[in-house]
Amino acid sequence: MRWRGRRESSNVEDRRSQSGAGYSRSGMRMPIGSGRGRPSLLVLIVIGGILWMMGVSPTTILSMLLGGGGDYGTQIQSPQQSSSTRSAAEDEMASFVKVVLAETEDVWGTIFQKAGQSYPQPKLVLFSSQIRSACGFASSATGPFYCPGDQKVYIDLGFYQELRNRFEAPGDFAQAYVIAHEVGHHIQNVTGVLPKFNEMRRSMSELEANKMSIRVELQADCYAGVWGHYTNQKGLLDQGDLDEALNAATQIGDDALQKRMQGYVVPDSFNHGTSAQRKKWFARGYESGSVASCDTFSVANP
Repeated sequence: MRWRGRRESSNVEDRRSQSGAGYSRSGMRMPIGSGRGRPSLLVLIVIGGILWMMGVSPTTILSMLLGGGGDYGTQIQSPQQSSSTRSAAEDEMASFVKVVLAETEDVWGTIFQKAGQSYPQPKLVLFSSQIRSACGFASSATGPFYCPGDQKVYIDLGFYQELRNRFEAPGDFAQAYVIAHEVGHHIQNVTGVLPKFNEMRRSMSELEANKMSIRVELQADCYAGVWGHYTNQKGLLDQGDLDEALNAATQIGDDALQKRMQGYVVPDSFNHGTSAQRKKWFARGYESGSVASCDTFSVANP
């Protein structure tokens, strides 16, 4: 991807020098209980008291103890990294992220303008190890995610090393796809898809919620493809860039991740889509360049 020398977004908050409290709402659960049952009420009270003394709000404490969700991301475990020192490579990666975010601003700003609307640009937060968002605490283990509560995308740059080495998805356009996918969740938030899903899943079973979540995630993949379509029209893509994004979509499918991590798959637990589905919907958005082609909710089998 030809990104060097292009505009960098000003909507980036660099919090790599900050550190959260080490708790996560989704990717890394709080280490309470033995894993063989629910923690006792006394344990919950003690942990809640500790968090309260640390300055965590009662609402956030309750949500954390109940295992609440609300953030949307890749759900891939990444290593925690120290932010005490930053290499030139890390600074270059931060510049890359800012350029990609700027490109999403340009593409979606134009799409919204043609629809007679104004595009509310999201913020992107760079962090290391842990972060506190409006969706609660998160760690590097969560992977990149979007929080509808504050309309921000969160990413620890160490994730890209995992994407390249552990998940065999190298290339700058693979990395750009990750950002474009999370921005896709922002599009869903401002168009009402995420709020509607959050309301509906309160009355859904876990299996029903997982199936609906897959449709949400695949639409975000398709939106990432739409962004890729217009990025290609600008002449910013090199030969092989599309293959990088399609490979990344394949490597982070639910089935591929489960096979890699546990050696077998549990389809009823899928909540992001299979490799074939993620690749299919990214390609659909990329080939069409049309938001209308990303309706994952009206098809029988996405």
